[in-house]
Amino acid sequence: MKYRLKKESKPTLPTYGKYKAVAVHNQTVSSDEILKEAAQNNPLDEGVFIAALIRLSEVVNRHLRAGDKVRLQDWGMMKLEIESDKVDNLKDFRAKKHIRGVRLHFIPESYNGTQALYDGITFEKDKTFPQDE
Repeated sequence: MKYRLKKESKPTLPTYGKYKAVAVHNQTVSSDEILKEAAQNNPLDEGVFIAALIRLSEVVNRHLRAGDKVRLQDWGMMKLEIESDKVDNLKDFRAKKHIRGVRLHFIPESYNGTQALYDGITFEKDKTFPQDE
């Protein structure tokens, strides 16, 4: 996994001016590409994979929107979390005013304290990206 060093630019953070490693993402793999790759050397037709992925995404999204956690075997658990402003008094909280958005949290499956998703990851500085100064 490639990374680059980025300087914290938010003056309000205690880490302002310090450098941190951030992941470099080279490409976005589309669902079509994933489906074609999954269908290779598989007796099932690519159309079956497409139908299954569409149905899976519909069911997972419905459960996430309902507030459920979704665990996919050998992959991990997903849940939606609310991002909101903090208020001093419970009576002051207004959803439309204070809720800023929703984020998806993904927790990789863990077996015996290890997460297979992270197995074999090595880190390499991206030399093609200019560093922040």
